Amino acid sequence: MKNYDSLVDALSDLKTRGFESDFAIETTCIYCGGLDLRLRPEEFMVEEVYRFEDDSTPDDSSILYAISSSAGVRGTLVDSYGAYSESLSFEMAQKLKMPTIRA
Repeated sequence: MKNYDSLVDALSDLKTRGFESDFAIETTCIYCGGLDLRLRPEEFMVEEVYRFEDDSTPDDSSILYAISSSAGVRGTLVDSYGAYSESLSFEMAQKLKMPTIRA
């Protein structure tokens, strides 16, 4: 795992490493609008996770996931945590729960 100075740096590097699609969290899956593709928890793998914290505004913290799928699609998912974190199904929460690298 790498250490990044910012979320922008991490996203840029991951794109150069083939994580080109952009995912969004839905309650029971992740969604790639560019491909109109929904992946359930059993259809994707979290390869890397990075956490970014803003010392001046703790609510502006985010988590970056590098995702690969059984269909061969690779991309990134950015989510906030804390007060703005999304409501997830149990399966999605378990899939996205793993140790994070603090950047």
